[in-house]
Amino acid sequence: MSTATIPGKGKFARGIHPDDRKSLSAGAAIEVLATPESVLIPLLQHIGSPCASAVKPRQEVHVGDVLGTPGGFVSAAVHASVDGQTAMETVTTLPNGRHVPAIPVTAASEQSLAGPALWDDVFGGDWPTRGLDRHEPGAIVDAVRAAGLVGLGGAAFPTHVKLTRNEKRPVDTLLVNGCECEPYLTADYRLMLEAPAPIVTGALLAARAAGAERIIVVIEDNKPDAVASMRAAAEGAGVEVASVHTRYPMGGERSLIVAAMAREVPTGGLPLDVGVVVVNVGTAAAIAAAVLRGRPLTHRIISVTGDGIAQPKNLLAPIGAGYGDLIAACGGLKETAGRVIAGGPMMGFALAELDVPVTKGTSGVVVLTKEQARSSEETACIRCGRCVDVCPLGLVPTKIALACRHGDWETARRYYLTACIECGCCAYICPAKIPLVQLMRMGKAMMPKK
Repeated sequence: MSTATIPGKGKFARGIHPDDRKSLSAGAAIEVLATPESVLIPLLQHIGSPCASAVKPRQEVHVGDVLGTPGGFVSAAVHASVDGQTAMETVTTLPNGRHVPAIPVTAASEQSLAGPALWDDVFGGDWPTRGLDRHEPGAIVDAVRAAGLVGLGGAAFPTHVKLTRNEKRPVDTLLVNGCECEPYLTADYRLMLEAPAPIVTGALLAARAAGAERIIVVIEDNKPDAVASMRAAAEGAGVEVASVHTRYPMGGERSLIVAAMAREVPTGGLPLDVGVVVVNVGTAAAIAAAVLRGRPLTHRIISVTGDGIAQPKNLLAPIGAGYGDLIAACGGLKETAGRVIAGGPMMGFALAELDVPVTKGTSGVVVLTKEQARSSEETACIRCGRCVDVCPLGLVPTKIALACRHGDWETARRYYLTACIECGCCAYICPAKIPLVQLMRMGKAMMPKK
């Protein structure tokens, strides 16, 4: 049976219900982005150590060639996403403000993979669900590591680290995250509709690697057609599909584990501590391509949407393409456009310019209108407690944020600043319009390390 009876109640405490605005791009089938004239491949696109350059200037490269080798166990290789010629290593600024080394690649006039052929190479063809036990767990992890896979839900944590077995913390359940709870974004939704088969195959391989006996694909109940699509693809494969309540941030690992499994990850802990591994649906599909086709992560699906974009779309784009390339493919910005956000409006970063490269963790580009982006004046905290009421981790956001503003690191630590997942629930609900998330992000960067 593909329908799951989950231990959890399908919901978690607190959270919010923002207007999801997904209808703007939910009906747009995935299109392959035309190969841009050049790409810029950052050597750090993941949580962990940066890569070291593996190429020289003016070197001919092809799609899938290694451009950067991992800098440690918690790291992920980067690969060429186009056929072309490299240029001298440079530095680029990511949307989060971090300056990282990057390899420019000028695209060749003719590409070995483009258009429908690229789609077929990444997601097309047959994806087996039987006979996968011929792949040993260690070999699956090695293939995932070589492919440079990271979590495609936004966190960009190296996937091979998640799938490596830990004898002291055995795993019994693999959760495949299809919630996509951020407003506007529909990349995962379209993938579940258009290519559910590689998701199922990738989930089976991930579970074998991690040692999980149970596999559950978890999807919010505002996506009934995605639930139906995944259940049809999973029928007879030993993969269950569960529908949970729509509530932000259901897509966060901790919230998802509570909703699906009724298990609570301890503060400072990991899903491994409660016997669970979580992978995004896009990551699962990439695992299948890495193990069965030897395909590295060179492209990903990105939603380009919002009321300020001419034609919202879901694009299969090469890593390293510029945000401007994606926006141009969607007809450009409307005159009313006021802000371009890398990611979703809850957890994303506003862009100062559009020649920034997309990375493995880029799930969306949201363009807000000037009216939507208009800032409200910040006032004093009125101690209403609304931020506490909605925080999915039960923190006291205003206490932490104001401690960060004043450099009171002892208080920030005592109230668990580092446990904050920056989901944005507190800032969304704050009547005083205090930039709570920005203050906590600043605090994490500035707080002296002990």
